[in-house]
Amino acid sequence: MQAPPATGARLPAPVSFEFYPPKTPEQHAQLERTVARLKAHAPQFVSVTFGAGGSTLSYTPDTVRTLRATHGLDAVPHLSCMGGTRSEIAALLAQYREIGCTRVVALRGDLPSGMATSGDFRYAADLVRFIRSEHARHFHITVAAYPETHPQAEDAHADVRHFAAKIEAGADTAITQYFFNADAYFHFVEDARRAGVSAPVVPGIMPVSNFAQLRRFSEQCGAEIPRWIVRRLQAYGDDTASIRSFSADVVAGMCRRLIEGGAPELHFYTLNLAKPTEAVLERLR
Repeated sequence: MQAPPATGARLPAPVSFEFYPPKTPEQHAQLERTVARLKAHAPQFVSVTFGAGGSTLSYTPDTVRTLRATHGLDAVPHLSCMGGTRSEIAALLAQYREIGCTRVVALRGDLPSGMATSGDFRYAADLVRFIRSEHARHFHITVAAYPETHPQAEDAHADVRHFAAKIEAGADTAITQYFFNADAYFHFVEDARRAGVSAPVVPGIMPVSNFAQLRRFSEQCGAEIPRWIVRRLQAYGDDTASIRSFSADVVAGMCRRLIEGGAPELHFYTLNLAKPTEAVLERLR
């Protein structure tokens, strides 16, 4: 196991990490290795994505329970409108409260593959209202925000309107979709403040380990990879070490600018890998 970071080297802002629930023995082992390394960076919390539909509903709570009990982390479950009925979501909330969770991430989510109906909640604001009606202020509720415009948004201003609706419904904070243009984040926060929304907006950060995978994810979620970054990554070809070093430099530089511009903390989408996130954190120290 890698040694923990030097105690004298502090990060310039609080951090948190996102994991996805493992389904196979190999994925379980990978997550264990990753958590053992990343928890040395003292995250504020770690979030666990939502497995919607059928038996996968158990994957997220099982992972949350393990991260809390075994690793002593403040593990925060994601909840999604898609594929979950009102009674299923109520049961999950009760279960999370029982194991000590005081935070949740409430999302609209994407319809799970092979499912024809979305569930009992259409929008994240509906889910937020349901959580508040069931548990009052017990849970700190985090929602999503989209600085570069959600792929299904009606127009460029819709994301701020939807964000405001989620905060009005009872949400406390937001974590953004990842991006590689700090100006997009700053403009979104400025627009939200003009709309009267004062809730903290935490930038979501995607460390890069695989360019083909990043491009596929970005096409699906509407995140823009600036042309100059694409060109540089393409020029490296199969030189994985150069791709990772360049990407860590770019992402760390953006993180510094975000922090200097007032971002309250950084949330890293780890994809259950330690090295890409650690490379960024090492540069930030």
